Amino acid sequence: MKEIKILGTGCPKCKKLMEQTKQAVAELGLECNFEKIEDIQKIIAYGVMMTPALVVDGQVKATGKVPSLDDIKTMISQ
Repeated sequence: MKEIKILGTGCPKCKKLMEQTKQAVAELGLECNFEKIEDIQKIIAYGVMMTPALVVDGQVKATGKVPSLDDIKTMISQ
């Protein structure tokens, strides 16, 4: 099962990334554990300086933007 984390402080972009990621997972038919991380120290621990960020199985896949739905699907599938 994939571990997906959305790193962000709760801004509109962070919420959009969560929505897009959940939609991508649903369309791919995968089972994933989701976690939203808003603690700035935990975000920095991932080496992320710009939010929102998408982390899949411990690897940072995107930072500072909301990727397209297709891009998110690719990141999750890898």
